[in-house]
Amino acid sequence: MKERAGAGRNRKELTRPRRLAAGARVAVVAPSGPVPEERLQAGLDILRGWDLDPVVAPHVLDRHERFGYLAGTDADRAADLQSAWCDPSVDAVFGARGGYGAQRVVELLDWDALRAAGPKVFLGFSDVTALHEAFATRLGLVTLHGPMAAGIDFIKNARAQEHLRATLFEPESVRTIGSAGQALVPGRATGVLLGGCLCLLAAELGTPHARPSARGGLLCLEDVGEETYRLDRYLTQLLRAGWFDGVTGILLGSWERCGPYERVRELVLDRLGGLGVPIAEEFGFGHGEGALTIPFGVRAELDAEAGTLTLEEPALT
Repeated sequence: MKERAGAGRNRKELTRPRRLAAGARVAVVAPSGPVPEERLQAGLDILRGWDLDPVVAPHVLDRHERFGYLAGTDADRAADLQSAWCDPSVDAVFGARGGYGAQRVVELLDWDALRAAGPKVFLGFSDVTALHEAFATRLGLVTLHGPMAAGIDFIKNARAQEHLRATLFEPESVRTIGSAGQALVPGRATGVLLGGCLCLLAAELGTPHARPSARGGLLCLEDVGEETYRLDRYLTQLLRAGWFDGVTGILLGSWERCGPYERVRELVLDRLGGLGVPIAEEFGFGHGEGALTIPFGVRAELDAEAGTLTLEEPALT
C-alpha cells in the first residue's frame, strides 16, 4: 500500500533552516486574524533591536470587509505569504498573530514554488498550527512554534523574547527545555517534535496531505479559551481517528482560559493516559505568559520524571 503524503515525515528529522545573523531580512505576514497596528510597530521595534531587518507584507494591516476576524481576503493573505517566502532576499517569515484564517489560505499556496524557494525560518503558533502541519508534510521543513511579531506576549515578556532570540541566533544554547510541572505518566521517550493547538490538529483531520497519525512523534499540545467538554471532543475525535497511534510521548503546554487546570489535567489522563506513553505537563509553550519556542521537526528526548526535553540537534543549522 502506498504511504499517504506526509505519513513518514514525523518519523525522521526534517530539513533545518539556517540560523539568523545580524542584518537578516525578516518578512512579517498575517495569514489569520487582523493585526493591531500599535502592537505590530512594537514588535518591529524589538526585531530591529536584534539587528534584524523586518519588512511588513502589503496586506498585514488589512481587515476583511465582511468577516472582520480575517486580516484581509484569503487571496491577499496567501499572496503575502507566497511572495515573502519566494523572495530570495528574505531569510525568515514570521506570523504577526493568530486568531483564525490560516486553513483558508493553505490550498491557495503554490507549494511547488515554495519548495523551489528553499528552506528558511518560519515562525508562529496558535492558528498557524495549520501552516506548521503543511510546511512539515509538504515541504519537509523544521518550523518554529513560538511567539509572533505582534503578539502581546512577545512584546511584553522578556522570557519569550530571550528564548526566541537564542533559538534564532544561537540555537545550540537552547538544547534543553525544562518543565515547571510534573510527570502525569512517567517514562522516557524519543521522537520528532510536532503538534500545536489542539483544536487545529483536530480540524486538520481529513484535509489534503494531513498527517494520518502522530506515529513516531513527541506530541506537543496546548490550547486557549476552550471549555473542558470541547477539549474532550477534540481529543476523542483524534483518538477515534487513530491519530494518536504510535505516538511516543506527549508534552503539555499552556491551557490559558480553558477552565480550572486540574480539570484539564484530569481530562488528559482520562483520554490519553491509556496510550502507555510518557506524558509531562507545563512545558511553557503556547498561549501562556513567557511562551518558549519549540522546533517542530527536530528529534528530541522527553524525560517526564526529570521534566526535561532535550533536542538531539539545534533547531537551526
